[in-house]
Amino acid sequence: MSDPSPQLSATEARVVGCLIEKEITLPDYYPLTLNSLTAACNQTTNRDPIMNLEESTVLRMTESLKTRGWVFQVSIVGGRVNKFRHNLRHKYPGLEKPTISLLSVLLLRGAQTLGELRQRTERLQTFPDLESVEAELMKLITYSEGPIVACLPAGPGRRVAQYAQLLTGEPNGLAPAEEIIISSPAPVTTQSPLNAEDQAWKQRMEMEIEILRAQLNRLKVRLGVED
Repeated sequence: MSDPSPQLSATEARVVGCLIEKEITLPDYYPLTLNSLTAACNQTTNRDPIMNLEESTVLRMTESLKTRGWVFQVSIVGGRVNKFRHNLRHKYPGLEKPTISLLSVLLLRGAQTLGELRQRTERLQTFPDLESVEAELMKLITYSEGPIVACLPAGPGRRVAQYAQLLTGEPNGLAPAEEIIISSPAPVTTQSPLNAEDQAWKQRMEMEIEILRAQLNRLKVRLGVED
């Protein structure tokens, strides 16, 4: 991964995710007041984990996000309170509503399968099938400035592949880059670790293989083919 260090804390991710969500689902009330943003952060539906944040905490998070260009404070002419909006499109140019919707749900609900993402984004964006969800996720996985989302392959403790956002850091379940051991007539040597560009390419290839494997498994189920 090109930059495994977190850009957002869990609480900041909740704030950004809520601003994205409400921009789409409640455009008449967006940008959000501090009170509305706090209520959105503390929702008990469509949130995992459920949080109970004080308004002062949310204000502190918005101030931190403002200094790093994630959030803007908006003063409405004639309005009595300031409002807040996200700045994701400037942070990640080129992202459109389908990809932004998926990222919002990942920020608000953690790692999820393709089926869960398709179902849970219905309020924000309609995806006709799982393949369309995969296509948008690949845009986040292969984003030009570095991956925003990662695929967590199926394995022990995970029946099917899941997808997780990387803005809060590398999720559990991603194997660390390992040194490659080469056998030869000479003594065994260890290659230098892959550079950031090669590692990002390697990760994209692994994720694409995992996606293709999931597609093949679904096709076998539809055709009634057993392994």
